[in-house]
Amino acid sequence: MKLKKLLAALSMALTATAFAQVNLVSTQLRPVEEAEKMRNVLLKGSPDAVNFVPEDPNTYMTRMQAELAGATGKVHLTMAIDGELSPINSIGGLQGVDDILKKLSANREFSAGALTLAKLGGTEARMIPFMSNTFQMGVNKKALQYLPQGADVNALTWAQTIQWAKNMKAGTGENKFGLPAGPRGLIHRFFQGYAYPAYTGGVVRTFKSADAEKMWADLKDLWTVTNPRSTSYGFMEEPLKTGEVWVAFDHTARLLPAFNDKPDEFIAVPAPSAAKGRFFMPVIIGMGVPKNTPDRAAAERLLDHLTKPATQSQLLQVGFFPVIKTDMSAMPKGAAVAAIGVANTFNAKDGRAALLPVGLGAKTGEFNKVYVDTFQRIIVKGEDIKTVLSEQAVALDAVMKEAKAACWAPDASSGKDTCPVQ
Repeated sequence: MKLKKLLAALSMALTATAFAQVNLVSTQLRPVEEAEKMRNVLLKGSPDAVNFVPEDPNTYMTRMQAELAGATGKVHLTMAIDGELSPINSIGGLQGVDDILKKLSANREFSAGALTLAKLGGTEARMIPFMSNTFQMGVNKKALQYLPQGADVNALTWAQTIQWAKNMKAGTGENKFGLPAGPRGLIHRFFQGYAYPAYTGGVVRTFKSADAEKMWADLKDLWTVTNPRSTSYGFMEEPLKTGEVWVAFDHTARLLPAFNDKPDEFIAVPAPSAAKGRFFMPVIIGMGVPKNTPDRAAAERLLDHLTKPATQSQLLQVGFFPVIKTDMSAMPKGAAVAAIGVANTFNAKDGRAALLPVGLGAKTGEFNKVYVDTFQRIIVKGEDIKTVLSEQAVALDAVMKEAKAACWAPDASSGKDTCPVQ
């Protein structure tokens, strides 16, 4: 009898402990080293005990659907890329968090770009931004003397950038602009998140538009003063470190080694703008409160902790950057170079977000290939722009129809219908 009472008491104690523990399910920071830093660094000092549960992105939706099935769930908070949270939100799985965001914003300043994405395409915030990354341009300070007169390196246009590359060629006799156009490079993101949106305002609908023809013509001009080894570049860190290239576009993580190696020699700046604006492809990791969270107040306490400047300043340890205004003086020099560039990109007055492609599933690779093949045909092989765009538009349209993928920003919404190539 005494043993039964003891076991019952122990069971009640374990239940109480489990209830007091905040469960955080995340598609991010899953590698062992990153998960340990999440637990031991980023979650250190949290007001509640936190059970950090990494979840594979491929099973995340299924896991969350199961968690959302009951009246009261076990997940207090979930962390994922905005594109992973959107499907959860679309089935009514996330609470509105305008009230939480308002409280947090009273004593910390979120980046404007992150706040826009926090709405997940709706009218109110459905996630709290946590950390970010993006693409930008790494610049050797030697290149600054060749900037066109009156140009602001943090607010360049594509016309100024092309002239800048020409000035560097004229001054040095070498092609000092570089792109990650090799087999392992991210040149497709250059088009999907930057060049196409800046010139055309879209990525899919506007693929073969007159504005797209203008973009490709300008890029052909730029290619005449781009380092020809760009077709072999996968990561732009090495050509930047050797000085083979002075100005390079790439993902921040692929520029960071150069900044870390020679922090006094580089700056990082936003990508250029064109007629439709200054676009950037944000990688925003946010946190959503499930509709059936067992304790919203506990979720709010954890959100407060993770968005404090002291916590945000530690994000570089896991390869990401703050989404709030943070004192970067204690950062390593190279990381500070990258962080300043990221901040300038997200906070640009004319900045607009071009989201990562969503809804393509197994067709993602084919989608990316359309842009790479178009680049190869027009820029590398010199084929006729209009002809190539017309032919490649057929391939793009087939991919979209097979994937049954709806439009994503910056393309105008197609609702639940397939995004058309117009």
